[in-house]
Amino acid sequence: MASVSTYLNFPRNTEEAFNFYKSVFGTEFWGNGVMRMGDIPPMEGMPPMAEADKNLVMHVALPILAGHFLMGTDAPESMGFTVNMGNNLSINLSPDTRKETQDLFAKLSEGGKITQALEEMFWGDYFGSCTDKFGVQWMFNCAEKAQ
Repeated sequence: MASVSTYLNFPRNTEEAFNFYKSVFGTEFWGNGVMRMGDIPPMEGMPPMAEADKNLVMHVALPILAGHFLMGTDAPESMGFTVNMGNNLSINLSPDTRKETQDLFAKLSEGGKITQALEEMFWGDYFGSCTDKFGVQWMFNCAEKAQ
């Protein structure tokens, strides 16, 4: 079955971010849970992994809404990565109800920044957007009409 997921890279705080998202969505990590960098078998020709990097997240997957998964990894500079937080990613959520939209919006915007308050939009949806405390941008589109 086809699916869509969003993959997030963090410098060294993937586990903190995903525990936050787990609390927001009330779901559990998928598969084997959190896989660690230290679980990677040694590879010929590669230098040994630094002890400080062994507990970092190699992969984590979290179901959120409608079969969509957030997936993530730590991408530390010690392994040659440079993570640039910015406006290069938005995750769009389309909850079934306004109540769920409001609840998720409140939780994800807590400690972050509301960029568009939830309101009726010209295309007919209840829409809002925010950037969470980890710099991830979220958009909300709810088709349920006001009662």
